[in-house]
Amino acid sequence: MNRLARPAARRSAVRTLIAAAAAATLLVGCGAGKDDKAGTEKPAGGAAPAAAFPVTLTNAWGRTEVEKKPLKVATVSDGDTSIALALGLVPVITPDAEDGGPIPEYKQRTLTKLGTGRLKTYDDTDGTDFEAIAAEAPDVILGMNTWSMDTDYAKLTPIAPVVTYTDKKHADTLTWQERLKNAAKALGMTAEADKVIAANDKAIADAAAAHPEFKGKSYTYAVVHPEQLTFMSYADQDPGVFEQLGLKKTAKATSYNADRNSVSLENLDELEADVLLMTYPFGDNGLLSASELESNKLFQSLTVVKGKHYAVIPAENTLSSAVAYPDALSFPWIVEKLTPILAKAVAGK
Repeated sequence: MNRLARPAARRSAVRTLIAAAAAATLLVGCGAGKDDKAGTEKPAGGAAPAAAFPVTLTNAWGRTEVEKKPLKVATVSDGDTSIALALGLVPVITPDAEDGGPIPEYKQRTLTKLGTGRLKTYDDTDGTDFEAIAAEAPDVILGMNTWSMDTDYAKLTPIAPVVTYTDKKHADTLTWQERLKNAAKALGMTAEADKVIAANDKAIADAAAAHPEFKGKSYTYAVVHPEQLTFMSYADQDPGVFEQLGLKKTAKATSYNADRNSVSLENLDELEADVLLMTYPFGDNGLLSASELESNKLFQSLTVVKGKHYAVIPAENTLSSAVAYPDALSFPWIVEKLTPILAKAVAGK
């Protein structure tokens, strides 16, 4: 079990994993990046009818009421930052998901479109920085993509209304579409969210149409963590792009879940599928290297490996992290980068 992997995944290249810009011609919200001049604050997504507010949302810890259309939005995870950016909003403050390192390509594309250089961030090495968030006086805090809400909620609510999931298990199981829609309700941006979803649906529908050979192929996606080899494509995991491209989870997927996802080296046959995708986001700190796994006799005996239907998803460009936990912003970029990898694996090249 490796539930702490998701927050760590979205931080730096070495720690990436376990865990395109879809928003076109959307209005920029308030907030200034570290290197940018502060601009005039505007309501998130433009002027919404006053009658649309207040908005009341139920969550796993209580009720959130947003009295009026938010001007300033703060985020507590990289996934929540992606929601804001996909909707065309620049948060007033976000966690430093990159630890000061390079910004992922898909995020940088959007920041450029929105006219900002870098986001204003806080150091989240030790968790959510409540003081830094409070200092920005946000009108709403997005927490749709965090596993720390159970401890953070009581400390965030005195700062601003918190938008989060309705059931604690949703930290693992909500799709990016559901997270986006829930956040958009509180922001008065439901129409904008629908546009993002439609654009992303078109991107993957076009890719699936271009690769009919994907349809019906079973897949396993596994991640090598420092302490275990993780079966990521478990039954109730967000299917991400795989199933929308036409693939399906293996029957073995029902044996795994968020709390039971470790595969021992004695049971590598659990990875068997029409297509096997591996990633090694922790490099030398992983349980084993790609060469060590590929020299394992049981691994070599797998039909999927012998048939060359096995591929490694690169971690260096954050693709492995994005694939594990796709969001509204990264989704079309994932489709763009993952499709050719899948095509080679399905073909056995």
